Amino acid sequence: MKYKCVIIDDEPLAIEVIKSHIGKLGFLEVAAEFSSAIEAFPLLSSQKTDLLFLDIQMPGIKGTDFLRTLVNPPRVILTTAYREYAFEGYELNVIDYLLKPISYERFIKAADKFLKNIESAGKSNESHPDEKFIYLNINKKVHKILVHEIIYVESVKDYLTIHTTSGNITAKHTISAFENLLPSDEFIRIHRSFIVSISKIKGFNAHNIDVSGKELPIGPNYHSQVFEKLKYPHFKI
Repeated sequence: MKYKCVIIDDEPLAIEVIKSHIGKLGFLEVAAEFSSAIEAFPLLSSQKTDLLFLDIQMPGIKGTDFLRTLVNPPRVILTTAYREYAFEGYELNVIDYLLKPISYERFIKAADKFLKNIESAGKSNESHPDEKFIYLNINKKVHKILVHEIIYVESVKDYLTIHTTSGNITAKHTISAFENLLPSDEFIRIHRSFIVSISKIKGFNAHNIDVSGKELPIGPNYHSQVFEKLKYPHFKI
């Protein structure tokens, strides 16, 4: 199996060095390369990436600041010519930190850390096979949210409140981006401002859904898809 890598660096030579190192390893492959973080955002927001090689010091936005904007970031190895950025990187729970120029020997060590991290996550999933989760960046800290604990998600302007059985979590993210992270067979968008867990629905009528005792409105543009998914396609409105 080959893991898909994305490289973001404003230095063409640095990209070529990383690509050369990746080419010598049998378990990594380059899926895409970008000279700026902004260019990479659409791909990282819509497609699965296993490993991101991210330069820190770039025009426009620092790599670490960009990383904080990602709702569900991939595993990351930071690259930079400045040693002083190391602590900031580790605060973001990155796999490793590579100082330029990147030697092949040092690159192998970072790649090995990535593999061990993958293996560790796999063993954890084997211990809890039904425990799906989402990682979310909130105020410079990565939070783990268990999917089965989510009751409903509420959007107010640029912020989300994720209501869970363990408490509420507020983050600056769009509801559409968060919806893409949820299993589509377990959650349903009922309104421009609400997503609910199907398993937490206690009842419904033509205009509202009862989610664990909370009455939430069904948006006019969502009626058809809501009742289709709830297997009541002919429910009268």
